[in-house]
Amino acid sequence: MIYDAFNGDADGICALHQLRLAQPVESRLITGVKRDIGLLKQIDASAGDEVNALDIAVEKNAAELAAMLNKGVKVRWFDHHNPGELPTHPNFQATIDTSADVCTSLLVDRYLGGKHRIWAVAAAFGDNLHAAARAAAASSALTSGLTESQLDQLRELGECLNYNGYGDSLADLHFHPAELYRLLHPYSDPFAFMHESPAFKTLSAGYAADMASARACQPLDARVSGAVFMLPDAAWARRVSGVYANDLATEHPQRAHAMLTRAPKGHFVVSVRAPLSNKNGADELCKRFETGGGRKAAAGINVLPEQRIPDFVAAFFDAWPV
Repeated sequence: MIYDAFNGDADGICALHQLRLAQPVESRLITGVKRDIGLLKQIDASAGDEVNALDIAVEKNAAELAAMLNKGVKVRWFDHHNPGELPTHPNFQATIDTSADVCTSLLVDRYLGGKHRIWAVAAAFGDNLHAAARAAAASSALTSGLTESQLDQLRELGECLNYNGYGDSLADLHFHPAELYRLLHPYSDPFAFMHESPAFKTLSAGYAADMASARACQPLDARVSGAVFMLPDAAWARRVSGVYANDLATEHPQRAHAMLTRAPKGHFVVSVRAPLSNKNGADELCKRFETGGGRKAAAGINVLPEQRIPDFVAAFFDAWPV
């Protein structure tokens, strides 16, 4: 049995899409909402099975990974988050790079020698790595001829795929990420998917409506160095929290941003973006709070109690002072 465990956002979906375009096999898909990254616990693998993990942190799956390797399961891992301590085992193959301008789809693209780079470009745009997306496109004969209009379309595709991954539960999403992957996978050409697929039209319309709602919200605290927003307990807010943070980061590249979205259980889910001019510090800030983590440029906290909001806001502006 082959298992493909992937993050439910643009980066995870496009990473797997590239891999399976180049190496087609029948596999069991393991995924969930963007923040559901402890995916290996859903896999009951046996000796001789293969597991491919894409865009999920080793650190959040360490116990399950160790058990799999000891049982004789072969594990191949692609990721750009802090992995913690990596195991040394003959059954473990890791392609991990935590650089601020790298996403998992770009790592898979590197691994495959650029065979399906156009999808890595879309994923990088979705991960708010616009400069890296353009650099990747320009460095390949397959994509160097893309027009500005086509690059804008790839950006829209990446943002819409990323948008679909955000939610407190699968009920918040327009599509289960596994379903969205299956709808996308028959297309080697992203422009054909955008033109032909009803799924893309659903995501594009939903994205526009949810972003309009987000832009009507005023910041909780805004300073020269950063801004903190609070979004309500609503499905649209949970869907748009991460992509709105990305959008604000692009509009204000010298400023850090935090999006606090109230969850149905009363706590807040936090998305943090470091300034694009200095993509560092988001992970360290979020790790100061229980359930926090991520990468240097973009990180989050899964559960922030309401009474800890003042502590978070203070820590946020300590991380990025005026």
